[in-house]
Amino acid sequence: MKKRIDTPFLLAMLALVVFGLLIFTSAALGLLAKPGGASFTSVAASQLLFGLLCGSVLLIFFSRLDYRKIKPYTPYFFGFALFLTLLTFVPHVGLTLKGASRWVRIGGFSFQPEEILKLATVLFLAAIYTARYKTIHTFKHSIVPLLLVAGSSCLILIIQPNTAGVIVIGMASVAMLFAAGGRISHLALLGLAGVLAIGIAAYHYPHVSQRIETFFNQSADPRGSGYQIQQSLIAVGSGQLTGRGFGQSIEKFSYLPEPTGDSIFAVAAEEFGFVGSAFLVFLFTAFGVLGLRIAARAPDPFGGLTVVGLTVMIVGQSFFNIASSIGIVPLVGIPLIFVSHGGTALALSLAEVGVILSVSRHMKG
Repeated sequence: MKKRIDTPFLLAMLALVVFGLLIFTSAALGLLAKPGGASFTSVAASQLLFGLLCGSVLLIFFSRLDYRKIKPYTPYFFGFALFLTLLTFVPHVGLTLKGASRWVRIGGFSFQPEEILKLATVLFLAAIYTARYKTIHTFKHSIVPLLLVAGSSCLILIIQPNTAGVIVIGMASVAMLFAAGGRISHLALLGLAGVLAIGIAAYHYPHVSQRIETFFNQSADPRGSGYQIQQSLIAVGSGQLTGRGFGQSIEKFSYLPEPTGDSIFAVAAEEFGFVGSAFLVFLFTAFGVLGLRIAARAPDPFGGLTVVGLTVMIVGQSFFNIASSIGIVPLVGIPLIFVSHGGTALALSLAEVGVILSVSRHMKG
């Protein structure tokens, strides 16, 4: 039985965290030119104290905990995560920013329960599919659990509204079903249902239809709906081969709407150029490949499916963020993991890495 964690995977994660902190620190300087918003001090404190420090504690805890001990508690953890997410709609507890109810404030402390819900969904689905591993080819034991678990999570996020969270949970859930041995026909049915859901969301939510329209015609409204993608493309193009240099981004000052959030890859591309951008993509690719290697060598289905879900969730949303910054997919507000501002997202991502490292301690071969 393997007792040491997977060192290459850990190194890939550490490289992402270090490079991510460099990018974040530079991008956060752009807040100095935006009076009235979040201050550089508060954003940095949230990222470093809550995100990095608390996340490191969670990483160490979960990496040392035998992941198999988590399995019996996954239904309760999922129920607790649903409860926390529903609190976003409770007056004086839920916090609404920019028209979305995604935060919970308790005392002077606020966090996004969505991040806990993502982890809980992956763990609960892994436990369910493990119990039904031999009958996963049936509709009852493949699609129905996914619709009940991931579907209930996505329903709450849609109401917030939170399109980004729905996409992330959808990617992870489908990847887990595929890894568990689900039928291609069932996966195709899910894909069709996803397209239909996007159409319904576009019909009911103006911001969804606007983002889709902007994606297909990015230059139609450069001062309105197309402003963010236009400025992002300018920043990426300005970086050229080697970039302007660390801290030298111009777009982060008063041009990019979310220099520490949705648009942080554009800041990185402007300062580090194609070389730095390619290096960041390489790190996420290495993280993904090494994570899936751990999944393939996991000693049991629960460990393997958990690692597949967590790896796809982290890498998938990061690649989606990068793709949206260069206009390949619509902008939906998905963060760049280990890089974008978000103390809750960083802390829970590090906790998820801890779970993956726990599985790696027991790898076969």
